[in-house]
Amino acid sequence: MIPQKEIAPDLKICRILNGLWQVSGSHGYIDPTKAIHDMLDYHNSGFTTWDLADIYGPAELFIGKFRKTLEKLKGKEELKNSQALTKFVPNPGPMSKNIVAHHINNSLERMATDCLDLVQFHWWDYNDPNYVEALIHLSDLRNEGKIKHVGLTNFDTERLTKIKDLGINVLSNQVQYSILDSRPEKKMIPFCQKNSIFLLSYGALLGGFLSDAYIDKPEPHRGSLNTASLQKYHNMINAWGGWVLFQELLHVLSQISKKHNCSIANIATSFILAKPVVAGVIIGTRLGISEHRNDNSKVFEINLDSEDYSMIESVTKKSQNLFEVIGDCGSEYR
Repeated sequence: MIPQKEIAPDLKICRILNGLWQVSGSHGYIDPTKAIHDMLDYHNSGFTTWDLADIYGPAELFIGKFRKTLEKLKGKEELKNSQALTKFVPNPGPMSKNIVAHHINNSLERMATDCLDLVQFHWWDYNDPNYVEALIHLSDLRNEGKIKHVGLTNFDTERLTKIKDLGINVLSNQVQYSILDSRPEKKMIPFCQKNSIFLLSYGALLGGFLSDAYIDKPEPHRGSLNTASLQKYHNMINAWGGWVLFQELLHVLSQISKKHNCSIANIATSFILAKPVVAGVIIGTRLGISEHRNDNSKVFEINLDSEDYSMIESVTKKSQNLFEVIGDCGSEYR
């Protein structure tokens, strides 16, 4: 059984979430039939929580088809055992109630449900203050029963503080967080601890770089980075300290993984799951292409000790401070 976390009285999620950015088109073609078959396998293996967005290509449609198939195979009651956390990612501009409701109604239809578990709101431009209006309307739709909970994606602590001060309640914030990228620890985690807000973290595996596959490998050329994730996180590695230092980190993680009889990816995931207010780690799924369910399930057998943390810190202390280089959570998008 994959451990779950209750983030609200009416919402429990798996501590490892299935990320659907990988179906958006930027990671290659995904066969829809194979995708739904794979989604059923994830569900039956206990990985029942999906993270997606209205801009992730057919992701919401996949959820809708998956739900209909699951109900046909196991009955309507089984749908209660599946959670789908989507995102509302509009272009900046006027955010009337009708505009927000239109987007949410589209998500409801595509996902074949009458209530969304969690809508994680993202806003591209803080200079446009209409994000406050959008959140007010999302809160109204929550009160009307179309949304269970409202969360955020890639908001920084300054804006999260403003939102909280306006009396707008949010359940969570989704941010990038990994052994390399500890920016949430500077401001975000202390604020969330004080205000009972959960973090959903992505990027814990750096798109696959934090794995046994890259140890003792030469730095990849741009042309060989064939997914959006690899391109994004290669840039992050360079900003953090470069390929040589990254190899040093991989060797340390390899030693720790051998000690715990697991993979480097397991260590990287466990490291973030142990952090305060982190409700879950999102791991991307390349449906119908590859899967790592058995390996991911081993994460919950690991208890990192002080020696492990000291070994990791012996490398990370040599790196650049990404909070100073990039800024607070989400600053890389603005």
